[in-house]
Parts: sequence; structure tokens; C-alpha cells
Amino acid sequence: MHGTVAEGRGPVRYGPPAPGTGLPVLPRLAEVLAEAAGRTRPEPPGGGPELRGAACGYWHRRGLRCDPDLVAAAPGAQPLLFALLASFGGDVLLPRPCPAWWTPQARLLGRPAFHVPTPAECGGVPDPYALLETVRRVRTEGGLPRVLVLSVADDPAATVAPPETVREACEAAVGEGLHIISDETWRDTLHRPHETVLFSPAEMCPDDVTVLSDLSGALTPAGWPAAVARFPGTEHGAQRRARTLDVLTALGSVVAGPVAEAAAYALGEPDPVAVRMRRAAVLHGALAAEAHRAVLAAGAFARPPQAGRHLYADFGGLRSRLAARGVTDSMELEEYLTARLGAPAPGGHRFGDELGALRARLATGPLLGATEEEAARTLQAPDPLGLPHVRHALTTFAEALAGL
Repeated sequence: MHGTVAEGRGPVRYGPPAPGTGLPVLPRLAEVLAEAAGRTRPEPPGGGPELRGAACGYWHRRGLRCDPDLVAAAPGAQPLLFALLASFGGDVLLPRPCPAWWTPQARLLGRPAFHVPTPAECGGVPDPYALLETVRRVRTEGGLPRVLVLSVADDPAATVAPPETVREACEAAVGEGLHIISDETWRDTLHRPHETVLFSPAEMCPDDVTVLSDLSGALTPAGWPAAVARFPGTEHGAQRRARTLDVLTALGSVVAGPVAEAAAYALGEPDPVAVRMRRAAVLHGALAAEAHRAVLAAGAFARPPQAGRHLYADFGGLRSRLAARGVTDSMELEEYLTARLGAPAPGGHRFGDELGALRARLATGPLLGATEEEAARTLQAPDPLGLPHVRHALTTFAEALAGL
């Protein structure tokens, strides 16, 4: 809970978490964690052989060759991105909008972070022409752009960038000497995996891309922090991994032993994990589609959600009506929508968007049910949208937006 409205709008500690699954812990995964609860041996910085090997298997199944000696693990994506950025010098470029936790990592390191607009068709990846313009402007002003962070499957936009857009952005970045950190946390949450094409930048520019993945995207609960990074198979990649491990060691940032056991199990994608992952993605996709229809019916705009557990809505078309209610920027929109929907609706300013833009991220997790038991029934139901508690949640959501 926020101490005050003013506090909630400013300090990083009040920033919004990534959209959660809204689902109870997978029973078999809980068993694995419990079985490892007596473990007293800590994981080494960067993760032990079992965890790193499991990460390699995960990436191999997605067409990315991997060496355990070029993998690093950390207790969550935030410390891992912090260590990655620390291993590079120079300024950081980010798409606008971007995940709420990216910019603070650069600021903690004292690095300038420059936001680059995204193309009309998707979020997560910068427009290549805007990227080139930004790089040249930063250099003209005496800056030293070194790193581009992007996400093909995106929070907050909930889109998947088309392969040609990813290729053009990556070619522009590499041509300007930037290293790319590809956050692929949401790649396993595609709503229609057989209809959506997702290419990792590491497939296109293998020597210039480090892949980052937070397991809470699809594999493990957010309360069990674990993330992994895959470095390029080059001399520079090995050097960057070594520097990253130095930072993780200095911070004491290691994955807890029992969590490492559960993470390695989840990365192996046995049947219980794989089935849960697919069902959850399809379920959240169905809820996101309903939420998207409600947003459009209310006169707002959002790109059709393709991945994740959220959508990103633009209420600019309702500006005059919202202004009459005292809502003139994204901070006021966040406060207003959160109260109206009874669920967090972080404003676009959290994601690097302009304060005057009336945008907010809306999560699908609250639509699953009011309790874990209801959410579990929703996951198992042949027709989840027909369940009374889901219909009620969707109707309440639509009516709240229609009343804007």
C-alpha cells in the first residue's frame, strides 16, 4: 500500500510490479522447492552447473545454442540487468514505453538513459530511424551510447514485434556499435503461439546480443526470484559475463538454494510445467481479448494484446470527459482508474511515457477470480469465460470503463 498519494507517485519503491499470473503455485513445483528446503549449500554467484545447464536446455529448445559457461543467474531480473549494465560503460537506450524497472537500473549506476519512440505497430523495440537519430544526437551532445535494451514480447505494450521490425532495429543498433540486451521474459506467454512469429534478436545478431529472462514471466512464482542471462559465444561475451559475475559477487546477489532447485526443474519444462505454461497463456489471452473489446467500446484505444497478462490502453480520446473529472495526466489517470477498477492501473509515466499522455497498463490477473480457489477453477474450466465469477469480473470491468 502507498503511504500517501505523493509517495506513490514518486519513489522507485512504489513502482508497479510486473503483471502476476493470479494463479496458485504449481503443486509439483512447490514439492521440488520443499524437498530442497533443507539445503544449506549456497549457489555460487551466477548460478551452479545444474541451473545453468537447465537454462541452456531451455534456450536450445528455442533455437538458441548455449554454453553453460556463458550463462549467469541472479535472484531476479532487476539485479541481473543492473550487473549487465555495470559490465558495460556508457549510456543506455530504451524504447518508449518500457518496463517500469528498466530505467531505475541505469539511474542507480549514474548512467544516462535515453528513451526512443517505438513504431506504430508494436512496443518494446525502438523505431530504427528514431534510434539512429537518438544515437547521433547523444554523441553530438558528448554522450557515449553503448547499450540498447529491448523486448520483442513486451511489457507494457503486450505486443510481439514483427521479425522485420526487430531485424531493422537490431541492424541499426549494431551498425552504431551498440550491444543489445534482449529481455525475453514474456516470450512464453504468447496468446496464440501457432499464429504469432517471435524471433529473438540473438538469432539475427548472435555476436551482439545478450538474452535476459526472468523466470516469473511464465515458469515460476514472482515470490521465488530467479533470472538467467545468455551471453554471446565470443571473447567479448566471456569477458562481459566475467564482469557481470564480479558485480553479482560484490552485491551478494545469488539465487537461494531451494529456489535454484525449483528454477532448474521449471527450466527443464517437464509436463506439469509445460501444461501450466500453455494453459495460463491461453487463459490470459482470452481475458485480454475481452478486456481489449471493453477498452475499445469505451472509446479508448489499445493495440490488440498478443502476449503477457495485461494490455496498454490510451485514453486520449476521452481527454475532455476525463478532464471534467479532474484527470489531466497519467498520474491522475492511474489514481482514478485504480479506484474505479479496484485493481492497480499504473499510468504511462511509470513506463517512460510522457506525463501528459493518458495511458495506463491494465492487468488481466484480477479477472481470474477473487481467490486462489476461483483462479484455479478458472484455469481448469473448459469454458473459463462462462464461469459466473469471471463473467461478473468482466462485466464490472467493462461497466467501469464505459462510465468514463
